[in-house]
Amino acid sequence: MRLQNKVAIVTGAGSGIGRAAALRLAKEGASVVVADLHPRNTADLIVKDGGAAVATVTDVSDEDAVRAMVATALERFGRLDVLHNNAAALGRETYGRDLDLENLDLEVWDRTLSVSLRGAMLGCKHAAPHLGEGASIINTTSVSALLGDTDHFAYGSAKGALITFTKYVATLYGERGIRCNAIAPGLVLTDVAVRVMTPERLAEKAAERVLPWAARPEDVADLVAFLASDESRCITGQTIVIDSGTTAHRPEHALRRHRA
Repeated sequence: MRLQNKVAIVTGAGSGIGRAAALRLAKEGASVVVADLHPRNTADLIVKDGGAAVATVTDVSDEDAVRAMVATALERFGRLDVLHNNAAALGRETYGRDLDLENLDLEVWDRTLSVSLRGAMLGCKHAAPHLGEGASIINTTSVSALLGDTDHFAYGSAKGALITFTKYVATLYGERGIRCNAIAPGLVLTDVAVRVMTPERLAEKAAERVLPWAARPEDVADLVAFLASDESRCITGQTIVIDSGTTAHRPEHALRRHRA
């Protein structure tokens, strides 16, 4: 296995991309710290499948909680090799209220940045002293960081800043042989996305991409496992887009397909 004897922390691992990543890293041989506000089910799935995992209830915007999360990895498994900063504030009370600029509540802005950006910063701050040569940090950003839109100002801004933060971390720790990269998913067919998106909205998203399929959480997890492994040993400071070609073309391409 590619990650045999490695130890990974995955934040936001209770569902969606984070859960798929934690399961995949465990399948590759890693022991996994499953960090989330509701982490238990993912950890149980890993253990049931014969892997090693521990659940930790973690609000990544809380420095004491992040410090305890890292301590859990060291106390339970004795080392730390991979940090996947994946947590984001995607609930209705935050992402669902992340509106256009003039109607954006300050509490939504602050909570969004505190989870997506502050959370990643705290994860790196407390994990980095314990990472050695060959370690990998993976930050989940979004194609929303690369393109403008008329809503989700806080989310897109936080994810954009995370791309720059990734480059800074890669530069600071490269001499120690520690890599840091970001992944930028487009639409991912998580259970939540499938449940809340109408058939019309799914059809609109399909018209935007060049491939006939959208990404599944497992597709993103494949990329996370690659970046966590030595197979990506010369890749650092990069943002890798995984969006089925949504951002690979001029807008006219989608318009032509829609008219056809």
